[in-house]
Amino acid sequence: MRLGLLAMSGVRVIDPELAWLGVTLPQFVARGHVVASLPSLSLLTLAALTPENVEVEYVEIPHIADLNTRRLPDFDAVAISSYSAQIGEAYALGDQLRARGTKVILGGPHVTSLPQEALEHADAVVLGEAEPLWPQVIEDLGLGRLARIYRAAAGSIYDLRQAPVPRFGLLDPENYNRIPIQTSRGCPHCCEFCAGSRLYGPGYRQKTVDQVLGEIRAVAEIWDRPFLEFADDNLFVDRHWGRELLERLRPLGVRWFAETDVSIADDPDLVQALRPSGCYQLLIGLESLSRDNLAAIESSGWKAGRLDHYVRAVRTIQDAGVTVNTCFIVGLDHDTPGVFDDIRRFVREAEPMEIQVTVLTPFPGTPLFQRLQREGRLDEPPFWHKCTLFDVNYRPAGMSREELRRGLYDLFRDLYNEGAFARRQRQWMDLIHKLRGRENAALSPI
Repeated sequence: MRLGLLAMSGVRVIDPELAWLGVTLPQFVARGHVVASLPSLSLLTLAALTPENVEVEYVEIPHIADLNTRRLPDFDAVAISSYSAQIGEAYALGDQLRARGTKVILGGPHVTSLPQEALEHADAVVLGEAEPLWPQVIEDLGLGRLARIYRAAAGSIYDLRQAPVPRFGLLDPENYNRIPIQTSRGCPHCCEFCAGSRLYGPGYRQKTVDQVLGEIRAVAEIWDRPFLEFADDNLFVDRHWGRELLERLRPLGVRWFAETDVSIADDPDLVQALRPSGCYQLLIGLESLSRDNLAAIESSGWKAGRLDHYVRAVRTIQDAGVTVNTCFIVGLDHDTPGVFDDIRRFVREAEPMEIQVTVLTPFPGTPLFQRLQREGRLDEPPFWHKCTLFDVNYRPAGMSREELRRGLYDLFRDLYNEGAFARRQRQWMDLIHKLRGRENAALSPI
């Protein structure tokens, strides 16, 4: 049997003005290239769970408009991975391949949220965590008895300590500048806009540090001094585990990027261990500068309680030689047009090296989607192509759509133009120069 693993990538902004900015502003272009070049870790993991007697091929499909399916190998079956913004293209690809007689299997967060929609374009769907289901899918394929729906038993949670090393060897090293590695699933913060923890089981689960190091070694066999992107919602939930990871990363000579929450700045030992371990940047979801918004996003009050520490946290991490990408969401219910100036003021005060600003996006499967649906504030579905994080697909509460769109456009011009980008680079180089001076002084004999 010949199995194709087809990854849909290349999110494209719909709004023409924002799309134009995305190809002209230097910092936007750089991050866009990074995101577009990340392979599908879920498909590589499924490849590792596929028996050796099945021939497996991994294929990136950035734009279906450029694809002639006749150029694809003659697969017996394909598994397609896609997010909401590309799901229409994934469905179109599935339809074309089914017309050729290829069995089509769809999975991912969108499919898990809307399985009946997906089944119109697939022979089977895999809902939730695929690892415990995949061996049965492959067996059924081989016996010609593929079921329509594969879903884990209620209450079951996949043990990440049993996870295989993804088949990184299926990738062409020339096509990727970052390689993702997942160390955990879940997050202790149940944010209204996030689907990950709800769709893939409750709680927070981790691989062992030995597992993670094994995956890094597998990557290093293919890429010389690889740049890793830890594909976790929150890498440092377990501080003891995090310290062990950093200590064991240090001699490997890899560079890496990760997402975490702002509380990492409260752990001086952990912060000081980041740069020596190869950490280049931390992405931190600050979300909002409004306490009301933070309280509405995350009902426990944890995020709202951290607001006063935002500036100090960014400066603490960057003073240790690690850049911070501060992430904000605009269009939250307590946002007014003044939110854009609030972000400008914060950037001037905290001086983060990078800033990511996205539009509130109600993805299927999230409490946010369900609430806005009840309130009649969603666009007429399906609006999945607008789930890009930059296009507006709902009615904001505190401003008009045009105020939100125009405010975002003007903010992007201010934050990402060449002058602003160059200024942040100079600030960063000055900081690194001072840091190296302190490091050299510490090593000099008295």
